[in-house]
Amino acid sequence: MLDWAKKWLLFFMAVVLITTGCDRRGPDGEQVDPREKIVIKFSHVVAEDTPKGQAARRFARLVQERTGGRVEVQVFPNSVLYKDGEELDALQKGAVQIIAPTTSKLSSLAPQWQLLDLPYLFENEEQVHRALDGEIGKKLFATLEPHNIHPLAFWDNGFKQITNSKRPLVHPRDFAGLTFRVMINSQVLEEQFRSLGANATQMPFSDVYGALSGNQVDGQENTMSNIYSQRFYQVQPYMTVSNHGYMGYVVLINATFWHSLPPDIREIIEETMAEVTRWEREQAAHINDKNFRQIKESGKVQVHILTAEERAEWQAALEPLYEQFRPVIGAELLEEAFRLKGSRAAGS
Repeated sequence: MLDWAKKWLLFFMAVVLITTGCDRRGPDGEQVDPREKIVIKFSHVVAEDTPKGQAARRFARLVQERTGGRVEVQVFPNSVLYKDGEELDALQKGAVQIIAPTTSKLSSLAPQWQLLDLPYLFENEEQVHRALDGEIGKKLFATLEPHNIHPLAFWDNGFKQITNSKRPLVHPRDFAGLTFRVMINSQVLEEQFRSLGANATQMPFSDVYGALSGNQVDGQENTMSNIYSQRFYQVQPYMTVSNHGYMGYVVLINATFWHSLPPDIREIIEETMAEVTRWEREQAAHINDKNFRQIKESGKVQVHILTAEERAEWQAALEPLYEQFRPVIGAELLEEAFRLKGSRAAGS
């Protein structure tokens, strides 16, 4: 009788252990010891419903699924951990493991990145992708390795438009006397507005809405998704669809942390990042189109789309920036960009 009771007790304890242990299993059913879990903090400065915000969440979910719960990517949007001017330092020190800053922000580490800030360098996303997925991207990536940074991917944001609170901006002369917020670390962006007769002030992204609504600056440049998600359009009654410059992101991981990861985990992260990058680029185009419609339908903004003739005026006014920054960016990168574009002379 005693043996029978012992058998049932052992059976009952086994069932309890199995069922309660399920709560600690990974998505593939394999139990993950909390001491072995790899936690990756992914910090960025934009809203969750933007192209970058959505791609970061998708990447986190897929990595957790594909590693069976061994890797947990924690996403921190909207500058909740670090602002524009703080996140690169935090990455290098290992306070966070992944960030995805705008390319302009990397000029503090390597001035060559200002190539991508030059106005009218690219005409469409196809040209951008050919450059960033090719030799230009490789050369820019190589500038980051000495800084304890391992680049993973280029993500799209889109082409920039200009908003302001004073008047329609149709011709270069319309910029005279206005003050615009520009991203930190880029001399090209400052000189861009000075070439148009305006003033420029560098400012972290998280401070822009307050500066616009408080009339500390008159305007700013950004993609449709950022103009909409950050509510800039609610305090900027004039928008010019200029597509004058490309804005993209670079997904970066702390190099020391990256090399400490097991090879199979690095492989999963790379494969997942490549897949998410393709998805993110499609989403960026879709979200920007959708947000543009929403901005127009809001009735809060007077929208002007540059004609071909007006665009030519802007290009002529901004053309001197290419020669001004050739020594900073490097002739080799500029020549490669011109070759890919194919529509402007390499020496112009």
